[in-house]
Amino acid sequence: MKTALLFTLLFALFTLPAHATTIEQRVEQSRTVVKDFMGSLKHELKSAIKNDGAVAAIRVCNISAPLIAKKQSQLHNMEVRRTSLKVRNPDNAPDSWEKSILDDFEKRKAMGEPIKKMEHFETVTENGEQWFRYMKAIPTAKKPCLLCHGSNLKPAITATLDKLYPQDQAKGFKPGDIRGAFTFRQRIEP
Repeated sequence: MKTALLFTLLFALFTLPAHATTIEQRVEQSRTVVKDFMGSLKHELKSAIKNDGAVAAIRVCNISAPLIAKKQSQLHNMEVRRTSLKVRNPDNAPDSWEKSILDDFEKRKAMGEPIKKMEHFETVTENGEQWFRYMKAIPTAKKPCLLCHGSNLKPAITATLDKLYPQDQAKGFKPGDIRGAFTFRQRIEP
């Protein structure tokens, strides 16, 4: 009996730090993916706007952003995407877990927490499997965000958005709003 108890305690002692390290590593990996994703997207947006105007930025978000997410997903062995409470593309609608985190981000913002620092991560059980989930809030910047997500959009931008996204909800943002979040999901192997 004492041997079994000792073995259980030793097992717990040696496996707990390994799990904690794994979660810490997943969080750090997620932060790196956010920087890579945001950096790539921002670079392509600025380049498109500079070379071809604001309407070209819509094509970047329509075509390039999903490709960047797919590349990051494959590179880091996780599901990488963006979501929001006000989505432009219905395919990016939040699941129930993501919606609860986005709602929490809004509460944290109302309490004065800086959007740039907002993140949330946890291990959850979904359909009997363990998943690491991570979200990082996306602040709305005056440039380039409001060119396509603001209130006073140019007619060419409105026409392009209406054509590509007939169910668009992602207009009317102001600087300092939470535009949405990067959201990652990674299965934890047993």
